[in-house]
Amino acid sequence: MRDVVIRDEVIRLGQLLKLAGLADSGGDARALLEQGAVTVNGEPEARRGRQLRAGDVVALGDDEVRVSAG
Repeated sequence: MRDVVIRDEVIRLGQLLKLAGLADSGGDARALLEQGAVTVNGEPEARRGRQLRAGDVVALGDDEVRVSAG
């Protein structure tokens, strides 16, 4: 698991997927979410606009990232 530092208090899931390098674009992020490939804190998530805070863990396959406050 690796940490992804965010500047603000929250970040949207679609933005985090791009920031963490898990998706190349917003379209890629949307496709991954629609396929059910992404989990947040162990639960499947399909909402690109889901607000994430420090400590939340996002997983795509074997790749896990934790949101960390900057």
